[in-house]
Amino acid sequence: MANHPSSGVAKALSVDTNGSSKENPLVVCFGEMLIDFVPTVGGVSLAEAPAFKKAPGGAPANVAVGIARLGGSSAFIGKVGEDEFGYMLADILKQNNVDNSGMCFDSKARTALAFVTLRADGEREFMFFRNPSADMLLHESELNVDLLKKGTIFHYGSVSLIEEPCRSTQLAAMEIAKKSGSILSYDPNLRLPLWPSAEAAKKEIMSIWDKADIIKISEEEISFLTGGDDPYDDNVVLTKLFHPNLKLLLVTEGAEGCRYYTKEFKGKVNGVKVKAVDTTGAGDAFVSGLLNSFASDLNLYKDEKKLREALLFANACGALTVTERGAIPALPTKEAVLQVLPKVVA
Repeated sequence: MANHPSSGVAKALSVDTNGSSKENPLVVCFGEMLIDFVPTVGGVSLAEAPAFKKAPGGAPANVAVGIARLGGSSAFIGKVGEDEFGYMLADILKQNNVDNSGMCFDSKARTALAFVTLRADGEREFMFFRNPSADMLLHESELNVDLLKKGTIFHYGSVSLIEEPCRSTQLAAMEIAKKSGSILSYDPNLRLPLWPSAEAAKKEIMSIWDKADIIKISEEEISFLTGGDDPYDDNVVLTKLFHPNLKLLLVTEGAEGCRYYTKEFKGKVNGVKVKAVDTTGAGDAFVSGLLNSFASDLNLYKDEKKLREALLFANACGALTVTERGAIPALPTKEAVLQVLPKVVA
């Protein structure tokens, strides 16, 4: 990249031609994009909230925007309603330099909505409106295969596994991406209220577990997936969740930072201390920071020193995001992250 002071030129090229995708490796994110309605005041229940502010959301879309904010190259594949909110979301991606050519619009279903309350401790409660929403109705025939094949990394979650036809579409997209040489990145991003049952959620989340090269999970997700085992026990993580094809397993611990596991080594990188206003999007910002580093160095997981530097950067991305309300509006630029890092290291 040093030879290309004008990253805008490189970005334009990487979207247009396969030849220059090496210049600015593309991360393709797949899944849901929706509108989050966030109370205008913190620490209240949905019923108590006097008013709501609308914010674009959906974990895979957040990751795509996060990568673009950091100066990387990203694309989003998913479906929204052919409605005002759907057009607004497509436009937000475009404004944030995310390739939205993989987006589809459904004339019969609405864009998904989520009401998210921020309790006094900054943690969230969810109420979803998806009956069914457009993102659940993405068909395999609607996949932008050319875009999928351009990706260096293909990133996805588990929300798309809840219902057909989207479930089969995600499996097909993973297969296409893998065959064209993409690294598969998986953040299960458990949203229990969306699943028919806890058992169904666990079964589906684990059904694609061994296909991923990179997995990011939270402490709560470890407890859930292991049936209540200690999420801080390395042996639990390594015996129950690490699989032979995995290059990197990451466990995020909120303000405490993250743990990392590879075939060769394991360790912990401390978090960046900030005053939390809203934790929405913190995990997605972390993933953006990591995948942005990983896309430009696919051997990152083999070098512990480089990996730790990339994870500290990712932790800082997550930390900066919790200092503002909403996910996408709070996702940091590379400059903002680099500004907080010297203070951490010092």
